[in-house]
Order: sequence, then structure tokens, then C-alpha cells
Amino acid sequence: MSILKNKIDFAVVLSVTKANPNGDPLNGNRPRQNYDGHGEISDVAIKRKIRNRLIDMGDNVFVQSNEKRVDEFTSLRERAEKKESLSLVMKDKNRTSEDFAAVACEEWIDVRSFGQVFAFKGTGAKGVSVGIRGPVSIHTATSIDPIDINSMQITKSVNTEPGEGKGSDTMGMKHRVDFGVYILYGSINTHLAERTGFTEEDAEKIKQSLITLFENDASSARPEGSMEVNNVYWWTHETKLGQYSSAKVHRSLKLEKNVDEPKEFSHYDVKLEELEGLKVNVFEGQ
Repeated sequence: MSILKNKIDFAVVLSVTKANPNGDPLNGNRPRQNYDGHGEISDVAIKRKIRNRLIDMGDNVFVQSNEKRVDEFTSLRERAEKKESLSLVMKDKNRTSEDFAAVACEEWIDVRSFGQVFAFKGTGAKGVSVGIRGPVSIHTATSIDPIDINSMQITKSVNTEPGEGKGSDTMGMKHRVDFGVYILYGSINTHLAERTGFTEEDAEKIKQSLITLFENDASSARPEGSMEVNNVYWWTHETKLGQYSSAKVHRSLKLEKNVDEPKEFSHYDVKLEELEGLKVNVFEGQ
């Protein structure tokens, strides 16, 4: 497996239909919006979905959610300490932070992709404070146009505990985006890839996870088929630093609506500006 030698930029165009793509816990779990009314999906939520897809593909992932956990460990510290190769480094007072980072990156694909902060309480060899910068950076996904949020009141139809009385007296709210097209951008830095051991094979796995981002991700807020990856754009530069800045590459992709009120992805036109000497591969979502 060869270390990544060429800078990569990418973009993902996705559509939301009658779903809550990313609820805001500080706003009653309504779909996230910026002050201009455009919808947002946080980079943290996107990385969570990528990690879940990597788990589905059989890769070792350090930051596992409880619902997708594939081992018996319920904390990050347990998962780190029970990994024999890492435990030996943690117990050895002569080993450095660089030694710890190297082993962690080798063990877990999400650590060598996104980086990780290892901060475990303790003194001496039992305490750990190591920060790792990963080569894969993900932007917050933002909708092309402002979104309309539809809210409905729901009732609970059963009792949770005996003797509660009529269960349907308990009210709640459910929020959704009727339709929206979002775009997220990202990049893979070759210099950080060298430090974490991020390989060409790892880049291919990240790409595949983006193409299949919403597989095995259904929930009551995001029913099956309500979240769809339309296209993934993958630019591979010819050099480590790249022929163009990531900002310029990302600006080369534009989406514009061709009707007043878009209701489906075909109501948008995709315009891709050609950048001399930089090839882009386009993949349809699955």
C-alpha cells in the first residue's frame, strides 16, 4: 500500500426529500439552518456517516457510535487500552507522543484519515495527551437554496410506565425538510497523509463511503430513500500540493435551479468549469 502522493479535492451533491438531515439539539432538533435560511449538515455528522460506512466495509474504526459498535468496549479509553500494540506504548515511559500516534494511525482508518485527540486522565504512563492531525478535511454541507422546514405535532400512543393514564396526552414535534439539494466539499492533504500513513487504498475507501453515504443509515427522521447522494466529484491533482487551490477547485462546481420552486434534483443544472490539466471523475451515488 503506497502513501497518497497526489492531492485530492472532492465534492458531494446530495438531495433531501421529507427528512431531517441533521437536527439541531439547541433548536428543538429542527433541521440545521444558517442565518440566511440555507440548510446545513455539520461536518461531524458527515464524518459519523463515513465512519459507519467504513465499519460496514469491515475496516477498523476507533470512534464508534453505540448503535454501530462492533466490539465490547463502551469508551474510547477502553478501546485504546485493550489494543495490545497501543497499550504497550501507553505503559512505556520512554515512548514518545509520535510513537503513540504512529501506532494509533496504523490500527484505525478513521484516526489516520480525520485525526484524533487522545486525552485520557491519569499520571505518568497512565495519562495520555496526544493530538493527531488527519489529511481528510470535510466542510459543512450547505443547501443550494434556502430550505422550508415543515413541522408537525405528534402524540405518544402508549404508556411508558404503569399507571400513567392516557398515553396520547403526551405531545411532541417532528420536523423535516420537504426538499433540498445540498453540497459538501472536502480535500485530502498529502503532507498530512505522509504523517499518518494514509494510503491510496484509504482514499479509495473514503470515496466509496461518500458514494454510498446513506446506505444502512435509515431512521425515523431519515426514512429509507429520503437521503440520496446524487453525484460525487473527485479531482486528483498531478502533484503533492496540487495545481490549484482547493477553494478554486470547489468553486468550479456550480448548481443553479432551472425552476422557481425545485421539487427534485432534475430541477437543478450542474455546471462544471474545466480547469486546465486537472481531471475530474464523476460518480453517481448508489
